[in-house]
Amino acid sequence: MDFEIPADIQQLLHDLDHFIEEEIEPLQQENDNVRFFDHRREWARTDFENGGVPRKEWYELLGEMRRRADGAGFLRWGLPAHLGGSEGTNLGMAIIREHLAAKGLGLHNDLQNESSIVGNFPTVLMVDAAGTEEQRGWCEKMMTGEMRLAFGLTEPDHGSDATWLETTAVRDGDEWVINGAKRFNTGLDVATHDMVFARTSGEPGEATGITCFVVPTDTPGFKVEFMWWTFNMPSEHAELSLDGVRVPDSSILGGLDRGLEMANMFVHENRIRQAASGVGAAQFCVNESVAYAKQRVVFGRPLWRNQAIQFPLAEMQTRIEMVRNLVHKVAWALDRNHHMQVSDKVSMANYQANRLVCEAADLAIQVHGGIGYTRHKPFEHIYRHHRRYRITEGSEEIQIRRVAQRLFGVDVKRAAQEATAGRGRP
Repeated sequence: MDFEIPADIQQLLHDLDHFIEEEIEPLQQENDNVRFFDHRREWARTDFENGGVPRKEWYELLGEMRRRADGAGFLRWGLPAHLGGSEGTNLGMAIIREHLAAKGLGLHNDLQNESSIVGNFPTVLMVDAAGTEEQRGWCEKMMTGEMRLAFGLTEPDHGSDATWLETTAVRDGDEWVINGAKRFNTGLDVATHDMVFARTSGEPGEATGITCFVVPTDTPGFKVEFMWWTFNMPSEHAELSLDGVRVPDSSILGGLDRGLEMANMFVHENRIRQAASGVGAAQFCVNESVAYAKQRVVFGRPLWRNQAIQFPLAEMQTRIEMVRNLVHKVAWALDRNHHMQVSDKVSMANYQANRLVCEAADLAIQVHGGIGYTRHKPFEHIYRHHRRYRITEGSEEIQIRRVAQRLFGVDVKRAAQEATAGRGRP
């Protein structure tokens, strides 16, 4: 493995920096759009009077950012050429996501909505890889926002134990009838369709027998009960009930009884990119802390002269370097293997990076003292955002279990069947 960043990625990072400076930063400053990123950010983004969902103005700003990024040829970089992309690699995406996150909060790469000038489109890749010819026709609509797909795996009584989910789909003539409930069903505030995972055969605990249905959100019996208010607002994470929801065979994505394969495809795409963003955000926290410690004077001398400040930051920088190398190696391996063959390595990178960034944000707050605890610094926002990844899309305990399965020689095929996502992203 070559540890040098490929020349084409280095050039792309340069081009992205120029695009941000010329197009995105001016947009962020227009019409007080900066309110979505400064100390007012949570209040500017959240429609507290309408269930805590994201405000229309916030979505409109993100939409304009994406339109400009798409026009510049960056948004679809990680997608196949036939979808307008540049055949971007997992390694390239990891390097890009880290680079953008290391810049701190901004319209170029928003943490909360996972919205970026270089888009992450796991559901598009899923549909393109596993969908029917008709379903693959959705991809362009999904990228432009004409069709919005939510993700519904977690249930009120089942999260990481997704093979035990209780939502069922029963065939009735040419249709399927779905009954059940979903929790933290991400994206249902604006989604036109929902990926609903339901048991269609087999027994509780079996990995096979679960099917992914793409259900229009206006289908009778499909009801959003409320949005969960979370540690990090606004919230797009719904409590959903499904009461006699009828869908045709054509709504099945990825094949009958093979839904967990779809879930694994989704989370492996997301986990490595979340890990890369975690490394970048952790580096931002250290960079900001070092800069502050060099200019802050206490007891008559610069704060950085105290070993109580130097040593924790040096330790954190060392950990960042180690996790960065792990993320790059795993992304490189993903480009060369089926994702299930390296799922344990993806789990290693993800849970370690998620822990890393939370601890880096906490350290930055401590180094900055009282001002670090305020909303005028971004560290609390970084912590609240990344803290969820220690639970969502496979809690860190489930990911450690995945590593242990390989470590203790659990059959690879069975391990692949048992490895599940956990949930959407609250």
